[in-house]
Amino acid sequence: MTHTHDRLLIIDFGSQVTQLIARRLRELSIYCEIHPYQKVTDAFLAEFAPKAIIFSGGPDSVTREGSPRPPKAAFTMGVPILGICYGQQVMMQELGGLVESGHGTAEFGRAFVTPTETELSILEGWFAEGREQVWMSHGDHVSRIAPGFEVYGTSPGAPFAITADVSRHFYAVQFHPEVHHTPRGAKLYENFVRLAGFTGDWTMGAYKDDAIEKIRAQVGDGHVICGLSGGVDSSVAAILIHEAIGDQLTCVFVDHGLLRQNEAEQVVTMFRDNYNIKLIHADESELFLGALEGVSDPEVKRKTIGKLFIDVFQKYANEIEGAEFLAQGTLYPDVIESVSFSGGPSVTIKSHHNVGGLPEKMGLKLVEPLRELFKDEVRALGRELGLPDSFIGRHPFPGPGLAIRCPGEITREKLGILRKADAVFIDQIRKHGLYDEIWQAFVAILPVRTVGVMGDGRTYDFACALRAVTSVDGMTADYYPFTHEFLGETATRIINEVKGINRCTYDITSKPPGTIEWE
Repeated sequence: MTHTHDRLLIIDFGSQVTQLIARRLRELSIYCEIHPYQKVTDAFLAEFAPKAIIFSGGPDSVTREGSPRPPKAAFTMGVPILGICYGQQVMMQELGGLVESGHGTAEFGRAFVTPTETELSILEGWFAEGREQVWMSHGDHVSRIAPGFEVYGTSPGAPFAITADVSRHFYAVQFHPEVHHTPRGAKLYENFVRLAGFTGDWTMGAYKDDAIEKIRAQVGDGHVICGLSGGVDSSVAAILIHEAIGDQLTCVFVDHGLLRQNEAEQVVTMFRDNYNIKLIHADESELFLGALEGVSDPEVKRKTIGKLFIDVFQKYANEIEGAEFLAQGTLYPDVIESVSFSGGPSVTIKSHHNVGGLPEKMGLKLVEPLRELFKDEVRALGRELGLPDSFIGRHPFPGPGLAIRCPGEITREKLGILRKADAVFIDQIRKHGLYDEIWQAFVAILPVRTVGVMGDGRTYDFACALRAVTSVDGMTADYYPFTHEFLGETATRIINEVKGINRCTYDITSKPPGTIEWE
């Protein structure tokens, strides 16, 4: 993509929270990219031309021979650098300081940093109450700072918790300002990018214009097919591409019979009526449900659905004359996770890519206009493109759909019951104004029948589990603390309105140890 905005480079040394650095910067309207240290050569730096650099944390020890290092050119480019945790230690080691292991100065968890008497502009807004809470996670420690650096903050386990060489605009902290356990960490990043001269020009409006220009340049007169799942990512990608090339785009929406109540109709109506995008509605529910008959193993379910999706998508794609490109809703976290920090084989991109493996098989070139965006930025782009908030704010929905919310064998009867129960649950959440507080909510129908009493009669029907979680990114999650009144009201509605269910439970398992979905 042709970048007209300022760029910040994050050199990744393997921290588990490097993505959070990028998130903090994107929230400040700063364009940044994460690249593993092995990739960042002198030539890479010259081509990337960052306005500032951040060294991430990492699990290694700079005292180990062969441990990760940044290129020497990073220190001679004349741009501001911020080193975090391992990033601080590698700065000290490379610039003439000393890092040591052990000696009882490891710190893990919450700590408090107190300032020295000398003020530092990157710390503007800090220490109003005399000390700042930060999050430490280090075994090694800086025992001697590099020439030109001064100390601006200390903690019990890190006498050089905050150091800087102001003349060169080099800053280094032993803690992690990107995590929420460092409450004023965002302010530190804000000060750093301001000192580096960033204007905050990373906006969705600018991104949209850049992306449209790039799509047109890449596609030319070619034709693009897009596998539309009905989710936010693929929908935003499709509408963005349509803005760029119009009728050169055809979307294929594969309905596998495992969607929520009225979902297929809603997706098709939105695209055909509001966007006038060429859309093939491939109703293949009989094929999928037939193949899943008698299948109860969750992994077999997933593989069956994935293989059939590829087969069906290819069948319809082959009918589109002149198709040269395949569009995917790949996001930036997928791109980052596909690069192995250790330098070994690349990690497989998450299985939610419904058309994985197709580009090579069909000889198609990929169009991935969202590959530089995080999930929340995709939603912002969707708003920029005019998608309704009711669609953009929808909870995530898994590719295998209701199949993994139906433990045990899948039947049409159970899917029908599940759709109705799920619709009641979501209606309840919306009615109580809770939908936007919850990351994901759904009903799972359990592979057991239980005895119940309704009126004067005995029932022997299915039990269901309600699931609602809060999360930031889906990697970890906690159950939503509904009131007992809400749960009682919802259970009563489901049992009264959904024939086939006579018992409701609420799943209060966090992730980990559980997963969000049941299978």
